[in-house]
Order: sequence, then C-alpha cells, then structure tokens
Amino acid sequence: MTVLENVPLAPLTTLKVGGPARYFTEPKSASEVSEAVNFARSRDLPLFVLGGGSNLVISDAGWPGLVLRLAISGIEQREENGKTLFEVGAGEEWDRLVARAVARNCAGVECLSGIPGSVGGTPVQNVGAYGQEVSETIKSVLVFDLKDGQVRDLCAEACGFQYRTSIFNTSERGRFIILRVTYGLTPGGKPRIEYADLKRHFAGFQNAPSLAGTREAVRRIRATKAMLITPGDEDCRSAGSFFKNPVLAVEQFDELTRRAVAKGLQIPSYPALDAQKKVSAAWLVEHSGFSKGYSSGRVGVSRKHALAIVNRGDATAADILGLKDHIQQRVEELWGIQLEPEPVFVGF
Repeated sequence: MTVLENVPLAPLTTLKVGGPARYFTEPKSASEVSEAVNFARSRDLPLFVLGGGSNLVISDAGWPGLVLRLAISGIEQREENGKTLFEVGAGEEWDRLVARAVARNCAGVECLSGIPGSVGGTPVQNVGAYGQEVSETIKSVLVFDLKDGQVRDLCAEACGFQYRTSIFNTSERGRFIILRVTYGLTPGGKPRIEYADLKRHFAGFQNAPSLAGTREAVRRIRATKAMLITPGDEDCRSAGSFFKNPVLAVEQFDELTRRAVAKGLQIPSYPALDAQKKVSAAWLVEHSGFSKGYSSGRVGVSRKHALAIVNRGDATAADILGLKDHIQQRVEELWGIQLEPEPVFVGF
C-alpha cells in the first residue's frame, strides 16, 4: 500500500473545489483497505472514503486525516434464479457497468445512464434518476466493518434503502467501507419509460424503445441539463443535483399549493412525484429567484439545470455553501419548505 502526503482533492471531484488530503491512498483489495484503516488508527487520523467525487463538497481546509480512494475493480457476471447478477468492484466507474448491462441486454439500470461517480457510491444514497433507483436491483453489498475489522455481505434489506438514503448515510454512517456491490438485472427486460422527459423523447416512435435506445436517450437528456460530464463545459462543474425533491405530508403539500395559487402559480405534477407527494426542488428553486444561469460572483446556477450549483471558475467551498444557504433561506421564506442538500460535505 502506497500512502501519499498533501494530495490536492479538488481535481478528484466534479465540483473542483476543496483543499488537500493530509494523507492519501488507493487500496485495490479488501486486505489493502484493512491496511489503510490500520495506518489511520495507528496515527489517530480521521478516515474518509472517496469515490468518484461526483456528489460531494470538500472544505477549503481539505481533510486532516487519511483519504481512502477505492480502486477495487472488476465486473463479474453470472446467472441465478432467472436474473443476471453483476458483481462489481466499488472502484469501477458506474456508467461503465450500465453500458455493460445494456450491451448484455439486461434491464434495471438503463435509466441511470450517464451518472458520474463510482459503483461504491451508489448504495450510499440509493442513487436514482428517471424512475429507477439502485435499490430495485441491488442484491447485496460487500463491506468492511470498521467496528470489528470484518468483511461482511449485507443483503438489500439490511441496507435500509429509502429515497436517497440507506444505513450507509444515516443510522450506520461511517461504520462501513463498501468493497463490492452485486446487482440482479433482468435479461431481456423492457426499459423503464416513466418520466416525462423520456416519454416526450419517445413520443411518435413506431417501435417500442430498446434498452440501448433508452440509454442513449437518457444520456442526451442529461447532456441538455449539464448532468453529463463534458470536459470544458462550465455548467458541468457541479456536484450534480444539489437538493433533494422534498417529500411532503398532506398538510405541507396543501399549504404549498395554497401559496402557489396565491401567486398565480401551479405546482407541477408528475406521476413519479405524485406517488409519494414529492415536489420538484427545481421548481421551488426557480420560483424563489434563482433561475437557470443565475450568477453570484464565482458561483451560480447551471444554465441548463436549476438544481445544479456550479463553480464558474476559481470558486471556493465557502462560495458554494454561501449560495446553498441563500437558496435554502429564500425557498423557506417563500414556500415554507426546507430544502435538504444531496451532496456529502467533507471537512466542515
């Protein structure tokens, strides 16, 4: 195991902000993870596990301990009980797995095409988009348990998946290091066409969408919203969607509707949102004075997607948090709703 010192972390994130790691290592196996953990503990260093860097904000001070960037690779495939199982190393690029699954004509993750980051990060926030969530296909998660140093295989039920949450970012936050994830996909299955953007894309098509066609459509749609990483595109210098779609109680939803009507507005309605009384965070942001393209010095809102806070050049983490706080305050003042951030905040 190689340990480096004072490694810049900003280049390893999609937002491109943050200070350095005091120590940094890239373990390629469970044994090297164990070695890294022992290194940190022997020096009383805080430990942070870095994935693909797509859903986090690192403080300007950086990380005072050891950053462990998983490099466990490999995609293994086998058949079991009518499903095709893909066992994938936590360090694999997520979209590489999606491309492999679609090429093998296996359904279940096609709508999650183009999402940046690594496989190990997907169970943590129960990554989802366009009507799919990874919790629908995850069969098990192999983890290193920091509590006793053992490697354990957690079934999906044990992961406690809910909307954008799991035990990994709630009740057991900081306990497990994800090593591998096993997904059970449906061979020959049909693509999930539920979201309005996808329905509009395929409207008028004579033939039913294929998995490959759906993957391409999702990537195109994401590109129009700057949610597909494109080198040189300022609007892609973000942490993805910065706020979760709020899930409201009936009383909260009624109050939001009352406020909207008073302003001559109508809350957007989509079947995928209505099922859980979810409302569009993007709509709330845009109707609170932060339209697409909004700028405030070195930070702003993406010109293509109202939920993406972007680094317009040489921004600091403090700049990012300043705009985040401003948006949250205005949304609460106008709509009575507290927006919950989606990224992980490191070193604050």
